[in-house]
Amino acid sequence: MLILRDITYIHPDKDQLFTGINLTVNDHEKIALVGNNGSGKSTLLKIIAGILQPSAGILSSSEMPYYVPQLVGQYNDLTIAQALDIDTKLQALKGILAGDVTEENMTLLDDDWTIEERCAEAMSYWKLEGLDLQQKMASLSGGQKTKVLLAGLTIHQPEIVLLDEPSNHLDTEGRELLYHYIQTTNGSLVVVSHDRVLLNMLNNVAELSTQGLTLYGGNYDFYAEQKAMEESALNENLRDREKALRKAKETEREMMERQQKLDARGKKKQEKAGVPTIAMNTLRNNAEKSTAKAKDVHAEKIDSIAKEVGRLRNELPGADKMKIALDNSSLHKGKVLVTAKDINFRYAERSLWRTPLSFVITGDERMVIKGLNGSGKTTLIKILLGILQPTAGLIQRADINALYVDQDYSLIDNKLSVYEQAQQYNLDHLEEHEVKSRLNRFLFTKEYWAKPCSTLSGGEKMRLMLCCLTIGNKAPDMIILDEPTNNLDIQNIKILTAAINEYKGCVIVVSHDTRFVEEIGIEGVMELVIRN
Repeated sequence: MLILRDITYIHPDKDQLFTGINLTVNDHEKIALVGNNGSGKSTLLKIIAGILQPSAGILSSSEMPYYVPQLVGQYNDLTIAQALDIDTKLQALKGILAGDVTEENMTLLDDDWTIEERCAEAMSYWKLEGLDLQQKMASLSGGQKTKVLLAGLTIHQPEIVLLDEPSNHLDTEGRELLYHYIQTTNGSLVVVSHDRVLLNMLNNVAELSTQGLTLYGGNYDFYAEQKAMEESALNENLRDREKALRKAKETEREMMERQQKLDARGKKKQEKAGVPTIAMNTLRNNAEKSTAKAKDVHAEKIDSIAKEVGRLRNELPGADKMKIALDNSSLHKGKVLVTAKDINFRYAERSLWRTPLSFVITGDERMVIKGLNGSGKTTLIKILLGILQPTAGLIQRADINALYVDQDYSLIDNKLSVYEQAQQYNLDHLEEHEVKSRLNRFLFTKEYWAKPCSTLSGGEKMRLMLCCLTIGNKAPDMIILDEPTNNLDIQNIKILTAAINEYKGCVIVVSHDTRFVEEIGIEGVMELVIRN
């Protein structure tokens, strides 16, 4: 069992991320942790995993959870065995079997005589049979690194598992293995994911937001229905309060006009009646005080309604606030951008692809590059961009403006602040207020402008990159997206989908998110098969 009581986390820069978080995860319970990018989902998982300490609150757990992080680059300098935290046990077992039966080796092994068998079983299940446990993690693809850490589930057999976007870098085969594990495990799960297939396999949803943590019984589809009902009620309430605000302002205006007419009429009567000047001044002052008092009452009412309208608007989903439109390519649809004939690429004196690749990419192409992890999808992208040259075959590229969105968001400079990053794309010398207005449109309010880009979540970096594209105002001829939905929440996936659907140039995408691929109208498929 896992219990969180009044958990608060404050960033080192003193910004409060969340407060008063309460959650109980019972034995065998499977919970989806959802929320907008930047709400603190990954941070909360790190607190549960013991990697971060909460600023306040109490956390208790029946055992140390097994944690699979979203980003795995920190393991690059480790061997597979070290990343799985099994290297000392394996060395101890090896020593014992070789006759070195010391007390130290026996303590390190801790009677875990089946460790080698479980390692073999895990590597087989996750399709990692060809890997050596002493191999460096840096030599693996992103999907292989994730599979290695998932293999730890079979090896360690933990009771409590924390998964942060586990399907991000997995190919279709890997995702199916993950889905099977989630459906069959008896352990307790807390999973952060935007994979809607995966989310529907979990029986509870916990939403993290500025209001705290809200629990919803049922899977993701049930949660989405409840949220749609809540948002419909919120919009209806907002419309009612906006109508009340207009009515209150109209009532105030009518009151002021009526009072002005009464005052003018009274003044004329007093003048006709010959009321002394001193008395008229007294009457005028009394009338002005009465008018001011009535005006204050109306102003207070209007201010109260206006604040409520502002609060309701702030509760609207981010997708309702953000608007994006990518310019279209100026190239004609049939223009040939890339021509390849029998190309291949060699790694360590070995050709990468079983069959050399031949293709033509035109200005209106919409194509997905598919293949298992390690099949060379990123290598092909770099060849398309001219970063790498094929070691066999011929390739011709037109002089085009290509935009490459990689998995690490390299377009974003982590050393810059959010505003400085936006200014890097301000080629048309927009005024400062206009740049900040664009940032606001993409949900980067004043509090974000001075923040270092290094503190942004993956989804926030994607959103900032899209904002920069609108500021740059230069239409790319080709957009290449390498797993673009990996670090986006579902709302931002919808925004990106709408933007790509509006764009009329060439789109090349690498993605295992089948729903996203369908929704952006992909027509062509290039399947990569590596040489055995």
